[in-house]
Amino acid sequence: MQEDEILGKAYDSSLMKRLLQYLKPYRWHVVAGVVLSIVVSASEAIQPYFTKVAVDVNIAERDAHGLFITAAIFFGIMAFRGFLQYVNIYLTQWIGQRTIFDLRMQVFEHLQRLGLRYFDRNPIGRLITRVTNDIEVLNEMFSSGIVMVFSDVFTIIGILYFMFSMNWQLALISLSVLPLLFYGTFLFRRKAREAYREVRLYIARINAFMQEHITGMLVDQVFTREQKAFTQFANINAQHRDANIKSIFYYAVFYPGVELIGAIAIGLIIWYAGVDALDGSVTIGTVMAFLQFNEMFWRPIRDLSEKYNIMQTAMASSERVFRLLDDQTIVPDPEHPVPLTTVRGDIEFRNVWFSYTPARDGQEPEWVLKNVSFSIKAGESVAIVGHTGAGKTTITSLLSRFYDIHRGEILVDGVDIRHVTQADLRRHMAVVLQDVFLFSGDVAGNIGLGNDAIPEERIRAAARVVGAHRFIEQMSGQYHAEVKERGATLSVGQKQLISFARALAVHPRILILDEATSSVDTETELLIQQAIKKLLHGRTSIVIAHRLSTIQSASKILVMHKGEIRESGTHQELLALGGLYYRLYQLQYKDQEVPRRA
Repeated sequence: MQEDEILGKAYDSSLMKRLLQYLKPYRWHVVAGVVLSIVVSASEAIQPYFTKVAVDVNIAERDAHGLFITAAIFFGIMAFRGFLQYVNIYLTQWIGQRTIFDLRMQVFEHLQRLGLRYFDRNPIGRLITRVTNDIEVLNEMFSSGIVMVFSDVFTIIGILYFMFSMNWQLALISLSVLPLLFYGTFLFRRKAREAYREVRLYIARINAFMQEHITGMLVDQVFTREQKAFTQFANINAQHRDANIKSIFYYAVFYPGVELIGAIAIGLIIWYAGVDALDGSVTIGTVMAFLQFNEMFWRPIRDLSEKYNIMQTAMASSERVFRLLDDQTIVPDPEHPVPLTTVRGDIEFRNVWFSYTPARDGQEPEWVLKNVSFSIKAGESVAIVGHTGAGKTTITSLLSRFYDIHRGEILVDGVDIRHVTQADLRRHMAVVLQDVFLFSGDVAGNIGLGNDAIPEERIRAAARVVGAHRFIEQMSGQYHAEVKERGATLSVGQKQLISFARALAVHPRILILDEATSSVDTETELLIQQAIKKLLHGRTSIVIAHRLSTIQSASKILVMHKGEIRESGTHQELLALGGLYYRLYQLQYKDQEVPRRA
């Protein structure tokens, strides 16, 4: 399992600048949120002032009417503050949800544009973590961090203003414990930072492990690996638990520590103000107001520490999200593409070299294809055979331009496929793979794949041609029957028939069959072979097969070995040659008489 590296700093200005770009479309909402935060903070900071007025003026002068007026004004301000606070919280959460929606859509769009080379080296669980957990952390920053931090800052400023306005000596006494708070906060931030990052690391590992083992549950159960998988998951889960407990421990120490520092400040206020109150230099209302100010002062301090934690976890998540967004493992479209409106189906590979791994230390890469050249005429059916790892599927992947070649050219109708857009190229192709993937939904949706240009009549016709209509019409709901995740309720053969219908529904000029009949029974294979004869008429087709019986009627057979084309010809020509194809044929039909080389 690949590690999810721990990178970056607790605060990175370049990352924050990129994050703030997502607030641009909602900048006026952000401004409104900041203004509301200032008003809410001012109304909160003024509360102890009313206590001082009520005690030192209204109660001291036994002014009941004045006390009622003071209480009424205080109630009105607090009610207005409560309404503004509701609006502010709703607005900040709205901003957070909007920005996260935009960011999540950008990440998903980018994932769709990335080439298959990227997915070859990144586990799915890690990518799911990016789109879910990491972006959810950023949601917390956008909705609770960036805007609401102004509320805490202005609350502190307002409290300091009223404290120094009332009695600057008491204000200094109250703030004398701040060095203790700053030192404790520094220790807390340093310890909590790595604990938070460990939590994110183990979340990614859990997601990757769960995805892999749920997908491979059949293998686990067939080979009775449940206990082994359980033990491995228990280890990863325990590491995640311990990382969380470590972060909780730092919280459990920090917050009581802040309360203790606040209690020390209250003791200093009572001691100093009590002595001054005895000789009348400080009023009782002032002492009560300062006690309230002290209690209010530590809350935004704690909130700022919490927001700092949100910020540093957001930095860790954002560097991973932006690392994904900055990845350019993309098969690029040309700036000035050649239009490919119609396709006859001529295909040519000219001296093609390709490797899945880059060269290292000046050494040659591990070539999967070496100087491969062949041509297929429009309407011709060509089969590719060879041992596993010979490069058969790689040829079809390169033709579909899932990867770019290192050397040579691949031409369709005489046009280099790097000079046309991928969408334009693939619109004229259809691929039937051995490992069929079905989406949750219904049967018709899995054949048409949501393409509005494919009416249901064409979907039904395609299913009828390949023989899929036999089992589809027996299902409850027929073409609108529910398909479970990955087609769990269908047999392997049924899924393969649906994939055949899916390919045929687009009326492709080029048809690629990659071991397309390997998982169907003999009767179904005969039906498909009959359908293939009809379907391949007038179409260019490339058939990859291990069963040599399915390709004997091909116009040409290419025999691959270790990334090179070693033999080429018809079935009879290759048997007469007595080479690799002859030996492959012998292996499959060792109990039958094999024609000898002339």
